[in-house]
Amino acid sequence: MEGFRFQEPLWLWAAVLAALAAGAAILRERSGRSLVFPSVGRLKGSALGWRARLRHLPLACATLALVLGAVALARPQQGSETENITTQGVDIVVALDVSGSMAAQDFEPRNRLSVAKEVVADFVRRRPRDRIGLVIFAGKSLTQAPPTTDAAVLLHQLESVAFQMLPDGTAIGSGLATSLTRLRRSAAKSRVVVLVTDGANNTGEIDPETAADIAKAMGVRVYTIGVGREGQVPMPVRVQDPLTGQIHEQLTMQESDLDEGLLEGIAARTGGEFFRAIDSDSLKSIFGEIDRLERSEIKFRSYTRYRELYHPVLRAAAALLALAGTLWLAGLRVAPV
Repeated sequence: MEGFRFQEPLWLWAAVLAALAAGAAILRERSGRSLVFPSVGRLKGSALGWRARLRHLPLACATLALVLGAVALARPQQGSETENITTQGVDIVVALDVSGSMAAQDFEPRNRLSVAKEVVADFVRRRPRDRIGLVIFAGKSLTQAPPTTDAAVLLHQLESVAFQMLPDGTAIGSGLATSLTRLRRSAAKSRVVVLVTDGANNTGEIDPETAADIAKAMGVRVYTIGVGREGQVPMPVRVQDPLTGQIHEQLTMQESDLDEGLLEGIAARTGGEFFRAIDSDSLKSIFGEIDRLERSEIKFRSYTRYRELYHPVLRAAAALLALAGTLWLAGLRVAPV
């Protein structure tokens, strides 16, 4: 927010006094110089010379110079108010499953991954002051974005997430371990991992229980979210037409293999919570609950930075004073009474 002020406003009284003194001098000169002529009629029609007309110009320039000089000494300033935010901080990493099973279309009319990306994006937009990172995992894990407060960058990286970025599989332990690596040097008061998956751990270089123990030792809470319906779910598969040889997708029913026990154990061991999302509405509600649970104390402090504006005013005053002196030396002056 922009603001204007005078740092030394008492100097403005000097500007007022200078203007009043100049006005009084001009009035005194006009009222005090009266002449008596034998016949006033002789003066009718006579024009004043240019020197007489401009005799007050040096005084006016000098007065204006003094006024501007006083304004400059009052130090006019333009300021911008800035809000400094001090927060105890929450650092969050979202670990998102991008394995092939996330293509299941039980979150009609879209698949699990597209809905999860949309909900995570909303979560990021609601937390502009926290550092949030993104890790994706399938058969391996990858840091898509380290924790950052730059929501635009994070949302761009989230939008680019797609299937087949990693070898297929569900390496829950690796996804959690990579997320913890991103939080290892965090100095935030609260550190959180939100792990979103629809399967059971079936690959990876580290098992989920070991990763959960590391999280507990680091003081990182892990919220686990199991997505997808139980039982048979529609899954798109690529098939080849035996007559034309063309490849196309068709839906087949496959069994959901979510390991709820594993996700509940990870959450319980780290002080987090386990949630089950069976549709897009429940997934949004879960992220809303996590958003409510993980809130930091925020303190605001405002300060204003001012920019000095007196330099051009002082230059104008000096120029007017020089002009007044030049005109006075040229003979434009009020004769003494």
